[in-house]
Amino acid sequence: MRPPTPQQDLLRRMFDAAIASAQPALCVPPHLPSPASLGSGRLVVIGAGKASAAMARAVEEHWDGPLSGLVVTRYGYAVPCRHIEIVEAAHPVPDAAGMAAAQRMLDLVAGLRADDLVLCLISGGGSALLPLPLPGITLAMKQEVNRALLQSGATIAEMNCLRRHLSAIKGGRLALACHPARVLTLLLSDVPGDAPANIASGPTVGDVTTCADALDIVRRHGIVLPPAVREVLESGRGESPKPDHPHLARSDVRMVATPQMALEAAAEVARQAGYTPCILGDALEGEARDVGRVLGGIALQVAQRQQPFAAPCVLLSGGETTVTVRGDGRGGRNVECLLSMALALQGHPCIHALAGDTDGVDGQEEIAGAQLTPTTLQRAQALGIRPADALARNDGHGFFGALGDAVVTGPTLTNVNDFRAIVIDAP
Repeated sequence: MRPPTPQQDLLRRMFDAAIASAQPALCVPPHLPSPASLGSGRLVVIGAGKASAAMARAVEEHWDGPLSGLVVTRYGYAVPCRHIEIVEAAHPVPDAAGMAAAQRMLDLVAGLRADDLVLCLISGGGSALLPLPLPGITLAMKQEVNRALLQSGATIAEMNCLRRHLSAIKGGRLALACHPARVLTLLLSDVPGDAPANIASGPTVGDVTTCADALDIVRRHGIVLPPAVREVLESGRGESPKPDHPHLARSDVRMVATPQMALEAAAEVARQAGYTPCILGDALEGEARDVGRVLGGIALQVAQRQQPFAAPCVLLSGGETTVTVRGDGRGGRNVECLLSMALALQGHPCIHALAGDTDGVDGQEEIAGAQLTPTTLQRAQALGIRPADALARNDGHGFFGALGDAVVTGPTLTNVNDFRAIVIDAP
């Protein structure tokens, strides 16, 4: 294995700093209420997402009083807790374990009193981990819809709009089940714009979208729905609670970590290394290959023209791109973006880049992303790999894996969306 260059080392240190900034042990405790504020009430902890188990442990370590609860996280993301039960389930395609956990969660909060407090810990991945369908919809139908969404090119906001209108727990329904207890939701944002309703499909947040909006998304992306699913939407049975629902009046939401915070942490690492950090945006969306091509064009303008920034600098961005699957390769949105960027850069000697998912999983692979160097295309061609063909097949993981340039973190126990960094040296 080749030793990392200084630029590759910097890229990995920035990625690690972004992940570290969103660790629940750091960002959850400042937002916890005082045990004294509960009076005689109970604290019940619930939650879902890739970071939810780590969030639960942070609560236990900083809560001086009795508590109980249940959270569901992705297989491999559990951490030990003393009083809060941790359940693992499947992501991104839901399974029976997640459905059973969602029903148990509703049962747990039923019958609470007005002086009780429900602490809801929500992070990215919660949509798949709480797959409790409305009556008339089976888990198999939900799995079918989820697979279609993942391959459709729909944005995360569009995916979660449809999910909210097929769920018995998302789209504010979990908060309704907690009434009359107070609800405090702590959110780790993994969505562009940090809209609470889009993080894990907003189980404790009123929903401004409608069944008609969900049907429009289905039409625009050509998604084929099982007849029973379509009936739920067309009949209006899937309509979600709106923000002005009276039973949501005692539900409060706090954002504890966001993609912007992660980018700022990475920017500080770049600054200390002598590079000027330039944050292009924390909510970039679009087809991954298109975003990669545009980012490559901006990087070339910097390297060749010193516009709009002067090298040495680092271009940072976050958000969530999409991939319309057309090939049979092993892909993910970050490696697809990076492979497209490589084709745009054509081996420019001053440019290195990294793209990865802060949860450690890009697509359905246990690989966070990959790194790009000036020799990427040359080394691929020496192995007989055609980069354009790999992109056409959506085979980003296969491409970068063959070069030894995959970035593997293992479970990061957090999730603040995608991370992209481009290091540009002075000529």
